[in-house]
Amino acid sequence: MEGGYAKAEVRNREAREALEPLPEGDRPLVVTVGAVIAAAIAISILAAYLGGAEVNGDRPRLAQALAPALLLGIMAWGMWRARYWAVLGFQMLLVFLIFSALFGLLVQAASVAQFAATLGLLAVSGAFFYLMVKAMARIQMPERK
Repeated sequence: MEGGYAKAEVRNREAREALEPLPEGDRPLVVTVGAVIAAAIAISILAAYLGGAEVNGDRPRLAQALAPALLLGIMAWGMWRARYWAVLGFQMLLVFLIFSALFGLLVQAASVAQFAATLGLLAVSGAFFYLMVKAMARIQMPERK
């Protein structure tokens, strides 16, 4: 057990040493894309509410539209400024999306089109999550002396 742990710790140390800290005001491309996606979703929620959208035949209350729009808007702002907490929050949303897509793939996909679309959603959200891990490490990383 200790031999495997020591090898893993050596690999982890090498990976940490290979990371370059982010220059001030810079952000990784994947975080920029995430910020744009979060902002677009927040704007679309507000636009749909103001446009009179209905969910299952009923108009949602203002708080039901405002809460997720506000949350995603704050998250978009935080990712645009390369804040660790915002990237972590967006990854949490990606985890929920991954689990939902996996559930849909295993239980609810009734046609080939549904299966393909759900598999695509799972692949995109999983890849996005994976790419954000390294970005989070660079955002959190302190300056080297």
